[in-house]
Amino acid sequence: MVARVTRYRIRAGKEEEFASTLEWWISYLDTLAGFQFYLLLRGEDPHGRDVTSISVWDCVENMTSSENTTVYYESVKTLIACCESFSPMHYHDVLKTKFAHS
Repeated sequence: MVARVTRYRIRAGKEEEFASTLEWWISYLDTLAGFQFYLLLRGEDPHGRDVTSISVWDCVENMTSSENTTVYYESVKTLIACCESFSPMHYHDVLKTKFAHS
């Protein structure tokens, strides 16, 4: 498995737009081959606007093919417009995962 990791700092007043775009984006990810799960983490400050986005994929080919669509670029463009700053996307090998039983 592989992960795509990006960090964002959401603009003040843009939290709702960021969240609604992300909700749509997560639903879209569910339709893509190889998508495993998604995490959005807030920084240490519970009222902060720094977040880390992590999407996990079964293989690098499916992850990179998810980036080759107009939908992907339009969604990223909308998310970035809601942000003061963002990091370049980084790719990581997933060495191990464990989630509690539902």
